[in-house]
Amino acid sequence: MSPNATDPIVSPQAPEAAGATPVRFVGPSGTVAPEARAWAERLGFKGKPGQVVVVPGADGEVDHIIVGAGKTFDPVSARALSARLPAGLYRLEGEPEDQKVAALAFLLGLYRFDRYRSRKDEDPVRLVAPDGFDVEDATRIAAACALTREMVDTPAADMGPLQMETIAREIAEAHGASISVVTGDALLEENYPAIHAVGRAAAPHRAPRIIEIGWNLDRTDRPLVALVGKGVAFDSGGLDIKSATGMRNMKKDMGGAAHVLALARLVMQAGLDVRLVVLVAAVENAISADAFRPGDVLNSRKGLTIEIGNTDAEGRLILADALTRAGEHQPDLTLDFATLTGAARVALGPELPPLYTDDEALAADLLAAASTVRDPLWRMPLWPGYRAAIDSDIADVRNDSASWAQGGSITAALFLQKFAPTTGAWAHLDVFAWNSRNRPGHPEGGEAQGLRAAYAMLKARYAG
Repeated sequence: MSPNATDPIVSPQAPEAAGATPVRFVGPSGTVAPEARAWAERLGFKGKPGQVVVVPGADGEVDHIIVGAGKTFDPVSARALSARLPAGLYRLEGEPEDQKVAALAFLLGLYRFDRYRSRKDEDPVRLVAPDGFDVEDATRIAAACALTREMVDTPAADMGPLQMETIAREIAEAHGASISVVTGDALLEENYPAIHAVGRAAAPHRAPRIIEIGWNLDRTDRPLVALVGKGVAFDSGGLDIKSATGMRNMKKDMGGAAHVLALARLVMQAGLDVRLVVLVAAVENAISADAFRPGDVLNSRKGLTIEIGNTDAEGRLILADALTRAGEHQPDLTLDFATLTGAARVALGPELPPLYTDDEALAADLLAAASTVRDPLWRMPLWPGYRAAIDSDIADVRNDSASWAQGGSITAALFLQKFAPTTGAWAHLDVFAWNSRNRPGHPEGGEAQGLRAAYAMLKARYAG
């Protein structure tokens, strides 16, 4: 990133950095500088999160900024700075490692979805990079999260299967990767029957497709990583139609696809020492005379038959074919991202995505990375006692679990496990991909979850 006036973050060696306004995080028990104490008390500063006090100097100009840190300072709270601070160039104070986390959080907080606004939002708040801060990598991470959020935020009319394909092509072409797409009835010819069944009711220009990107595939000395994403452009629920409330935010049901495309771009930009396969199953779960029905039995690429108990459990169907295709590459590691179940939100809420894997080393590495980069995940069990809940009387498996099991996120993960690659390790992230409430730095709308954790894990394993 070049140090010009439009950059949100500038080098500490840049001439303008010397004039940056200091930002100090202070909790309830913290110490405010003597010259600012009376001013802060007059303005009711208590060190609570979200409180900001602009401290003037003797000349009337801004001397420094005090930001409430709360009882336990979390540097990720710096996501709110661009919304809280007046226009200007700032320099963070505090522990060096906290400064680095806060600087990335600041970049994440700059995201605005203004595609449909006649008047665009500006980002006049800028930051001096802390010493030792990898500006290039942090900028790429922030851009990947922004891509994920923008894809999720974009209405389904403008983010259908074709648009997901277009974004995938742009990413592949920018990094010299191969890309192939199988669309519409060709899915049957190429043996993707579950993807075809879910998406066949959509209008022809929104036909279902499987998108496959390959990078470094000729480098057979490198481990193979497969990334698989659920790309349901809009989920009406199918014939088991959702309520109006349940359908309102279903433009976000392609959040898994958004995550894996952004993560793939990060892997390629960083030049990680891997071969990479990216698979996105892109469909619209629409309603028409040709829609698949409750009680139907679908074929799958793996050869397992699937009884349809509920057409609103469609994400696992398209992932079944995509995961099977991933397995044909014999990957060393497979990660899938999907906005798969409401049950995951019942279990853990909207801000803590569940992680499923039966590989202890992968679980440890992902959770360690999540803690380090403050991108939380919570491991949930692939509880074998619930496998019977997806048994079918007339097919190999059913797509809705028996009610006695109750744990809908677990049984969905157990369904995916039947189709996951058997070579290497596999992990499933059931992400919400959405901020349900509007907070500074966290606007209501699309959110990237687990993406930074997954990238940090991959970097730790495969940095060149």
